[in-house]
Amino acid sequence: MSKPTPARYRTTNWSSYTAALRKRGSLLIWLDKDMTWLAPPDGKPGRPAVFSDAAIQFCLTIKVLFKLPLRQTTGMVASLLRMADLDRVVPGYTTLCRRQKTLAVQIPYRRADGPLNLLVDIEPWERH
Repeated sequence: MSKPTPARYRTTNWSSYTAALRKRGSLLIWLDKDMTWLAPPDGKPGRPAVFSDAAIQFCLTIKVLFKLPLRQTTGMVASLLRMADLDRVVPGYTTLCRRQKTLAVQIPYRRADGPLNLLVDIEPWERH
């Protein structure tokens, strides 16, 4: 049995094709400086968590969106925080690995005809 011939598509409207490709690659990340980045004390025995669930969720969302390994995720998050002029410590890849077991990354539904907008609330904090 022979393979069917693949369909050939011809682009007739190059300007709309180019615009559609640009839209498909659009990503907007909003970083809110009021997000709690560090975890509040929980009063449980053992070592307390350093980073809040929201901070871990943000890092893991970046990991899933860009299909990155954990070490590259920490580098990208550090870069995003630096571009936003936020002086934050980024969780290490071992922290992300450990905490991803207890957090489910929830990415909002993305329509195919528009960009993905990611809103992240980040709270200012004092350095120790």
